[in-house]
Amino acid sequence: MSELNALSDVDLSMMHHVLEMAETLAEEGVHPFAALLVDGAGNKLMEQGNAYLPDQDMTGHAERVLMTRASKAWRPDFLASCTMYVSAEPCAMCAGAAYWAGLGRLVYGLSEHRLKGITGNHPENPTLDLPCRLVFESGQRDVEVIGPVLEDEAAEVHETFWQTHGK
Repeated sequence: MSELNALSDVDLSMMHHVLEMAETLAEEGVHPFAALLVDGAGNKLMEQGNAYLPDQDMTGHAERVLMTRASKAWRPDFLASCTMYVSAEPCAMCAGAAYWAGLGRLVYGLSEHRLKGITGNHPENPTLDLPCRLVFESGQRDVEVIGPVLEDEAAEVHETFWQTHGK
């Protein structure tokens, strides 16, 4: 896969970490979406799991919550040097949050298109089949996007979780 060629050892390590986070969330009965923010030097700054529970917040996506937290902590000029690693491609809402926060780079595992095939029209996850690249390309500044990467590995946790939690 050509996307893997664009990844550094740090990228692969961070992607494995975020996929492990997603697996842990699934084991806890939480939607298995995980996000990790890393600075330009490869230091982990923040991580976030899906926040749908306990209040059934349909906007509690890991990426959106992480970007809200990051935007409160740092200015866009700093976030432009950061990478967000996510277990699944950000939806339009989450891509918008990353754009508005000022994120410079995104690396994701499972594509929205493949996720939609896994979840179907699940009432807790009516997945949009809209590539985050289209959201970012509509903006006025660049956000580098790499993905899908390690997609089969990223898909496994969702295949098990959504099958167990019904459609």
